[in-house]
Amino acid sequence: MTSRVTLISPATNPALRQARFDDGSSLDDGGAARAGSAAGSLPAAGQVYVSPTVRCRETAAALGLDGSAGPELAGLDVGRWRGRTLDEVAADEPAELARWLSDPGAAPHGGESVRDLCERVSRWLDACGQVAGRTLAVVEPEIVRAVVVRVLGAPEAAFWRVDVPPLSATELSGRSGRWNLRLGRALGSSEDEAGH
Repeated sequence: MTSRVTLISPATNPALRQARFDDGSSLDDGGAARAGSAAGSLPAAGQVYVSPTVRCRETAAALGLDGSAGPELAGLDVGRWRGRTLDEVAADEPAELARWLSDPGAAPHGGESVRDLCERVSRWLDACGQVAGRTLAVVEPEIVRAVVVRVLGAPEAAFWRVDVPPLSATELSGRSGRWNLRLGRALGSSEDEAGH
């Protein structure tokens, strides 16, 4: 039994453009237009999931996807840092930010640690591996990072070393828990249109 999982990162919103921890803002005009132009370019899937954030729900809608809310695919809970820029946090809490970026088990913001996120996403991925066919999920970039770390067997400290472009597809295929990985293809490319 082969399972296929395609993770779609959301289109841009003001928070993403400003390096701000997600604040629940809608897609910006450019992001919405790019997502709309990629509608119809994704292969059919037996299961479709969407992270509960506004930008993921709006990206899914623009792509023409009707997916189930996936609470296990929620973005990283950054506690009191939500809505703040990285520069603001660095100025106000430099030691806490440094610890958070270097220790996957740390959650100085009062939210969720990177380790907890990776474990949560790993459980979801294991469940996907038990389902034949294709799963599509529109998810926050940190979900894609956690999946990449898990699939490659990389240390959780590698989480911050993975860049996830907006509106890109990360694809997995495998069986019995062994995944192959294809990273960061822009949506709407000729390969999407060919159904790969």
